[in-house]
Amino acid sequence: MAHDGVVLEVDSVSKSFGALAALSKVSFAVRRGQVFSVIGPNGAGKSTLFNVVSGLHTPTAGRVRFNGQQIGGLPPEAINRLGIAKTFQITNIFPEISVFENVRVAAQSRARESGRLASLWRLPEVETGVAELLRAFGLAAKRDALAENLSHGEQRYLEICLALATEPTLLLLDEPTAGMTPGETREATALIRQIASARGLTVLLIEHDMSVVMGISDRVAVLHFGEKIAEGPAEQIRNDPQVIEAYLGPPES
Repeated sequence: MAHDGVVLEVDSVSKSFGALAALSKVSFAVRRGQVFSVIGPNGAGKSTLFNVVSGLHTPTAGRVRFNGQQIGGLPPEAINRLGIAKTFQITNIFPEISVFENVRVAAQSRARESGRLASLWRLPEVETGVAELLRAFGLAAKRDALAENLSHGEQRYLEICLALATEPTLLLLDEPTAGMTPGETREATALIRQIASARGLTVLLIEHDMSVVMGISDRVAVLHFGEKIAEGPAEQIRNDPQVIEAYLGPPES
């Protein structure tokens, strides 16, 4: 169980690549059910932080704990089995198979009979779960379409479906609205919040669109040159002088 409701704890995490310090003693805690956003200018260390949490990078120093368990340095597949799923800044789907098959492949990793592929395809709980996800994201009518034929926004939705199909308790979203139209962005923001609430998910989000961050986040941490310079509720961050100077800039007149 997480200590005091803390699902993810990043404790004085540093990550260096040779002489380059990409992260320096970054700390924060994400509580169960929160949408926690990490923002900052390009090169601030946001993607490096996500890669440390998801197992793509091993921290140089510090600890990462998930539900109280130290996960820093574990391989990505082990971290995923513990209940952490991630979407990517660049859409990562299987373009040459159908929408339904994309999500069904992801769902297989959580099926109890995953070692018996022939019978797995007929598991009713897998079929039902995939269909429910596609309905939730407005993709049910395109279940038989090739993933490569979806619009960009639909492909982003499909990638989130793939992550959710693994039944995570912590979902890492790396710029989920990148490349979306303003209308798609508004819909995605509302949908992510709705799905997170309905499934009891905890969400860690990287996002450049401040309308998304302010509209979806319970709490926000700001990185600058690999260091955390601020953390707090979204409205507090919007008005923080140090954040305005480093990242947001003065409000429009």
